[in-house]
Amino acid sequence: MTQKAFQDYYSEDFSHCYGCGRLNEHGLQIKSYWDGEESVVKFLPEEHHIAIPGFVYGGLIASLIDCHCVGTAAAATYQAQGRDMDTEPALRFVTGSLKVNYLAPTPLGVELEIRGRVVEVKEKKVVVDATLLANNKVCATGNVVAVRLPENMIIK
Repeated sequence: MTQKAFQDYYSEDFSHCYGCGRLNEHGLQIKSYWDGEESVVKFLPEEHHIAIPGFVYGGLIASLIDCHCVGTAAAATYQAQGRDMDTEPALRFVTGSLKVNYLAPTPLGVELEIRGRVVEVKEKKVVVDATLLANNKVCATGNVVAVRLPENMIIK
């Protein structure tokens, strides 16, 4: 993709997350983008993301949904405010709640696609629904309530 990912706008202070931090060399380093009214991320699980032979570990699925939706929350809030993602003050979110429904075993060895749909944007929270697909089959769905980053989590 030629557009900049949501996570590429995060300052260094907010780029260490295991799921989406570009500075975490051991992390997933996902990159989320707008695709029309939805957000999308693609991820190819590696062999060490195994649950049982041939299938993806459920915790990875939860992490992908979580970080993709939190990134989508930030992007949606900038959009709702009519701002570019590189403007100050920075809008950052953390997970208030995460619900994942595992609907089918998720196979290893295929690229996963997670699509996010913004349900609600409020001043301090954003709700995002997600669908995780493998080979165009829905394997999991999720719902994330993302909340504005609390002051006590900001490094000064």
